[in-house]
Amino acid sequence: MKTQWVSFGIGILVFFTAWSVKAQDFQGKAYYYSKSTMELGRWGARLSEAQKKQVMARLKNRLEKTYILTFNKEESVYKEDEKLDVDALSGATDSWGKNFSPGEQYKNIKSKTLVQNQEFYGKVFLVQDALIPIQWTMGAETKQIGGYTCYKATATIPSEQLSWYEFSWSELRAATNEEAPDEVPVTEITAWYTLQIPVSNGPSEYYGLPGLILEVNVGNTTMLCFKVVMNPDEKIEIEAPKRGKEVTKEEYKEIITAKMQEMRENRGRRRPGR
Repeated sequence: MKTQWVSFGIGILVFFTAWSVKAQDFQGKAYYYSKSTMELGRWGARLSEAQKKQVMARLKNRLEKTYILTFNKEESVYKEDEKLDVDALSGATDSWGKNFSPGEQYKNIKSKTLVQNQEFYGKVFLVQDALIPIQWTMGAETKQIGGYTCYKATATIPSEQLSWYEFSWSELRAATNEEAPDEVPVTEITAWYTLQIPVSNGPSEYYGLPGLILEVNVGNTTMLCFKVVMNPDEKIEIEAPKRGKEVTKEEYKEIITAKMQEMRENRGRRRPGR
């Protein structure tokens, strides 16, 4: 009997050791289609329908993108899928938008840190900071995404924490006037995650749920996973970007805001009659 218990104990130890090794090697790739809408506002009201279609076609590269999330249990790299851009070859580029698009992003879920590569008008920055703290509210609603059962979760995040790599003239005007808003603008986030892939990760800066996030709805943007490859034959190396001037999110936002203000002032000085 003692021999049987020893054998049983060894078997359990071997099982958990094998499971632990498998968990450490647990990795995969998730492919996301990101689509955003854009309101043209008062400026768009002055355009004809044909002109609106031209503007939206020109902005398609900014509004519709494909990303790849490469992940293991603790780390991930999220970056735009590199493919031949037919619109760019035809001249329909969006050079302005490229300056305010998210670059290659590394997340470490365990240490809750982020490293993101950003290029702004030819200069490369390495943004190193903490991940956004997200307090999720778990829901009971479910739906199917690509054969995975997904559960709903929601959160509210200060909008400025989501837009640190972006720029808007309205933000610049508010900063210039030094008028603090009555309320801090917030953004509602809806995420759908699956327990079938037990990774606390997701696209962009979203993380912190008990399964891989397969869909995120935030503002005017939807990120939807259309393909998952688990434990590919070739081992995946996950590394943080290393190139660029090291800054924090706040420092990067200050840099691009100051540069845009400088560019606006320079344009004003070059106007005839001034």
